[in-house]
Amino acid sequence: IQADGTDGNCVTFVLHDEDHTLGNSLRYMVMKNPDVEFCGYCITHPSESKINFRIQTRGALPAVEPFRKGLNDLMGVCQHVLSTFE
Repeated sequence: IQADGTDGNCVTFVLHDEDHTLGNSLRYMVMKNPDVEFCGYCITHPSESKINFRIQTRGALPAVEPFRKGLNDLMGVCQHVLSTFE
């Protein structure tokens, strides 16, 4: 993961070897946070397997915090689905 941005409240994370599967579900989890003002992602090019994932927060919260929380929450949901399925 690379993080590009001059301001800690607005950061673009570059996720390599990922696609819409992670991008859309992570965007959903991050947008549930009321401190997040904007969250979106784009596929750079169909032949490249990476996404640009941008988060902009309100106030003094650094963008890496809702990113980390979104990943942890998504892992929890996936674990729940897996245990229910099994």
